Amino acid sequence: MLTFEQALRIVLDSARELGTEQVDIAHALNRVLAEDVRSDIDIPPFDKAVMDGFACRRQDLANELIVIETIPAGRPAEKTIGPNLCARIMTGAVVPDGADCVIMKEYVQMSGEGKIRFVGEKTADNICVRGEDAKAGDTVLRKGALLRAQHIAVLASAGCVAPLVARTPRVGVIATGDELVEPTAKPGASQIRNSNSYQLAAQVEQMGAPAKNYGAAADNTEAIESFLKRACEENDVVLFSGGVSAGEYDLVKTVLKKAGVSVLFEKVAAEPGRPMAFGIRDNAFCFALPGNPVSGFVMCELLVKPFLYKMMGHDFKPPVSHCKLAKTITRKSAQRDSWLPVVFTEDGRAERIEYHGSAHINALCDADGLLCIPAGVRQIKQDSIAAVRHI
Repeated sequence: MLTFEQALRIVLDSARELGTEQVDIAHALNRVLAEDVRSDIDIPPFDKAVMDGFACRRQDLANELIVIETIPAGRPAEKTIGPNLCARIMTGAVVPDGADCVIMKEYVQMSGEGKIRFVGEKTADNICVRGEDAKAGDTVLRKGALLRAQHIAVLASAGCVAPLVARTPRVGVIATGDELVEPTAKPGASQIRNSNSYQLAAQVEQMGAPAKNYGAAADNTEAIESFLKRACEENDVVLFSGGVSAGEYDLVKTVLKKAGVSVLFEKVAAEPGRPMAFGIRDNAFCFALPGNPVSGFVMCELLVKPFLYKMMGHDFKPPVSHCKLAKTITRKSAQRDSWLPVVFTEDGRAERIEYHGSAHINALCDADGLLCIPAGVRQIKQDSIAAVRHI
């Protein structure tokens, strides 16, 4: 049985990128840049006022100033600021030649018709200088960046309206089990609704990758192999849910090998999530995830998510908070890494929430993250610093 770190390394080392494509900036959210982006202009493109006020010369602050024009945003300044002159200016407007500071209107007193005095003690420049953020030709975003809302703003500012991005992997999701019915059906005796397919597809789609839900395959080799072959032909990655333990009807790993999948590992020293497999068939990658929903969710977060991002050229680093533990956590067995759902308390501590085991998917709805108890550790004491991986 592999450690989690060994399994993750095998998964990441197996990933291959799928090429690139250009997309419209309006559809670039959650995509991964495939090349550096350089600005085609200085940012900002002119000296810009950062607040409403009056543009003037700093050396004249002690004097009465004559207001010679008003400069709104979007209109160039028409006059030059000379001795004892100023211009009323709006946030985002062009700072006129000759001015080297903008005094806030809150620190200005009208001293006569078209005249003002500065009544503050001191002032910052309150000017964003041309090219302060970036010069024309500067690299503003790097290849491999995962595009969030703030990155979209930078693309727009740099004039990159059709960024080159990595192609997203197509992912097929297959549940297994004779007991499964679709959510539209009311389960009969011994049946449960298929929630795993929808959960896994949603986790994939949160990353900006398309997911195809194939529904549930019956617990027999013919059905599972049929689903597998179709999904491998239509996708780059296939996620199985269920059928990977050691029971008589757990047939997925057997079918994977029979169908020509080169299985690279079959167990991971993680709790939940030990019975899972990863392999390659021709150009498709296959993950066989546990059927319990928390196990499937956790393994998708820990192994599938970084793998899919690696296929897109992005080195995924999950957000992690290091905080004190609200209460001591003790466990009976310490043979595997254990991932427990926790919440952040009002005072910034991590506290374990009520959790009934790997079938208790409701617990994750209230969780802020997953706390890892490493293999070999039976207890983490109250007030110890713990790492919580956000979900």
